[in-house]
Amino acid sequence: MMKQPIRDWLQNNYFSVAQPVLKNGAGIYPLILACQQGRSDVVEFLIEQQAALDVVDQYGNNALWAACYAENSDCIDALIDAGIDINHQNSASGATALIYAASSGREKIVEQLLNAGADPTLKSHDDFTALDLASTRKILKLLSKLVKSGD
Repeated sequence: MMKQPIRDWLQNNYFSVAQPVLKNGAGIYPLILACQQGRSDVVEFLIEQQAALDVVDQYGNNALWAACYAENSDCIDALIDAGIDINHQNSASGATALIYAASSGREKIVEQLLNAGADPTLKSHDDFTALDLASTRKILKLLSKLVKSGD
């Protein structure tokens, strides 16, 4: 049975209550929007409903990227536990969620992604790694330690 807050969220965002994993008329996937908004309750519900984990937004970013944008560790954990591609590279720049988090100063998220096995050696289309784009001292230290050790 669907809880009322989830039903309300689906309806307020123009998603089908009968088919909650499908995108709305604006072409937005509920999994990605729920992650952008940090709605871990909705994310967990959608995963239970077999939402596809490989959907992307108009920029080629997956739901993990959206959860990193929201800095919501519960959403990130739910997606990783469900098997999302932690190293997905968006089509626009080739950036991963780790590269995004490192470049935007999201220290806790960088640590969470690294602990979950994100690959710090992947490069964007411009040949930059997360280490190259590290925007804080803490992120620089986290990444340089891994890259130097070869882990």
